[in-house]
Amino acid sequence: MPTQLDKDIHRFTDAVTAPGQMFELIDIERRGVTTPAFKNAPPSLAHYFAHFCNEHKDTVFLVDGDMRMTFGEIYAAAAHVAHGLVTKHGLKKGDRVGIAARNSINWILAYMGTLMAGGCTSLLNGWWTGEELAYGIDLCDCSLVLADPQRAARLEGIDHSAKVVVFDHGDPATGLAPIWEAGDTAAKLLAEIGPDDLATILYTSGSTGFPKGAYSDHLGVVSGVMNYICQTAMMLGLMTERGEAPTVQPSALVTVPLFHVTGEVPVLLQSFAIGRKLVLMPKWDAGEALRLLDEEKITYFVGVPLMSYELATHPDRDKYDLSQCKSFAAGGAPRPVEHVERIRDAFPEGFPLLGYGLTETNGVGCGNLNENYLAKPGSTGMPSKPLVDLAILDDDGKPLSRGQVGEVSIRSVCNFLGYWKNEEATAAAYTDDGYFRTGDLGYLDEDEYLFIVDRKKDIIIRGGENIACIEVEEAIYAHPDVAECSVFGLPDERFGEVPAAVYYLHPGKSLSPEELQAFLRQHIAAFKVPSLIWQSTEQLPRLGTQKVDKRTVKATFGKEYLAA
Repeated sequence: MPTQLDKDIHRFTDAVTAPGQMFELIDIERRGVTTPAFKNAPPSLAHYFAHFCNEHKDTVFLVDGDMRMTFGEIYAAAAHVAHGLVTKHGLKKGDRVGIAARNSINWILAYMGTLMAGGCTSLLNGWWTGEELAYGIDLCDCSLVLADPQRAARLEGIDHSAKVVVFDHGDPATGLAPIWEAGDTAAKLLAEIGPDDLATILYTSGSTGFPKGAYSDHLGVVSGVMNYICQTAMMLGLMTERGEAPTVQPSALVTVPLFHVTGEVPVLLQSFAIGRKLVLMPKWDAGEALRLLDEEKITYFVGVPLMSYELATHPDRDKYDLSQCKSFAAGGAPRPVEHVERIRDAFPEGFPLLGYGLTETNGVGCGNLNENYLAKPGSTGMPSKPLVDLAILDDDGKPLSRGQVGEVSIRSVCNFLGYWKNEEATAAAYTDDGYFRTGDLGYLDEDEYLFIVDRKKDIIIRGGENIACIEVEEAIYAHPDVAECSVFGLPDERFGEVPAAVYYLHPGKSLSPEELQAFLRQHIAAFKVPSLIWQSTEQLPRLGTQKVDKRTVKATFGKEYLAA
């Protein structure tokens, strides 16, 4: 039965999307299917930056250590980057520019400047090894890579196709000097960049092993951002009606990597429109996060589930005034049900929230918030209005009825266009009528709340990072002493899941779990390296297809861990 909040959400959504309103809807065709889009959406991210940075030009936007910059200052700096990329490095419209760096003001300026120069931002995973970075660069034909010193060092001596330009953090004019030049390129290109132009490539680890490059045009990314803004406007209207509207500037603590869709779309990009201050944390530390929540009067916290739980259980929590923070959001992985009430009890003036979206949907999917989340803590919530059309489909792409478990599938204008240079994977990802197959298995209850029950793809989600089991298995098989292996996920209270592995050696060979882990760290990012490894003294059990029987291996070797 719909709650009062459900009814209010529907009521305010209808109001803000009505004809003549800011979020008025029109029908467009996408993948041969008619789908709703926003009539008044900016034609590109470049236009979006120009408009809202001018709207909020004197408002503080970014806080990075001792640096504080307004929206106007950020736009002016990004215009310098755009002009420098074109005049110093010959960037052309549609060129892919890889960004490989930790979170900072200068990462954001590199991102903005690339888009304002007509380029496509390829968001390389800052935790990757040099080999993984080179793979991502070559996969998407990056002509240029903007890297901070740490990531640039990882690429030294490794072949790849791009020109690497090293930038540093700190003062933008100094740190970005190699791509910094005053000029009017950004202003001139506003007439040339449109909704159908290539905007972003984000990397996703699916069940097929190596990362894939999910590419989107400006229409898809802008629509995803606008859907979040619409929801925020709807909630602001509801809070105003209840007399609970915030009285301070909206602000968020940025604890998630900006190269992830959560950091990019709902956190960074949404902030331009709502005039939200972003306080950057280069490295997660719960104690430092509590200090910043108090000092900067943060109103919105988002991170992977373990982060808000660490805040709720931190011994110093009561030393800080966290009354301005009304929302403790989580994304990237399911939040354990028992954490929901714990967070609510720890922060009585705020609510835990949960979002569900994917790289391929530009972060748009479902949301469960406030009292609804407390009532149904096992659900990822309702499809995000007004753009998301969510269905539960069988293997043939046919819709299933309420309560039946099938593949969670999402159709919206926000969805990505495809996987770069991988038409086969793109075709497999979409149904004939335009639904993106998420790889998650779930069902909708009588109130249209989504419950995810399993995963169709062979992936592990560790603290919000997707890990393809086959990629880790291939890295293990690269060791000459390994004859057989199997990689799978095991539950973990802090990270949700952690990768685990079992391996069997060629006769006469010796390799300890610690030695295997050291080998893997040379080839794959640290978060992918199994933290639990068992060496089998016998060949691994196999199915009738001669594939390793992963379920039996997991049940056998993970038995004691699971029992504990």
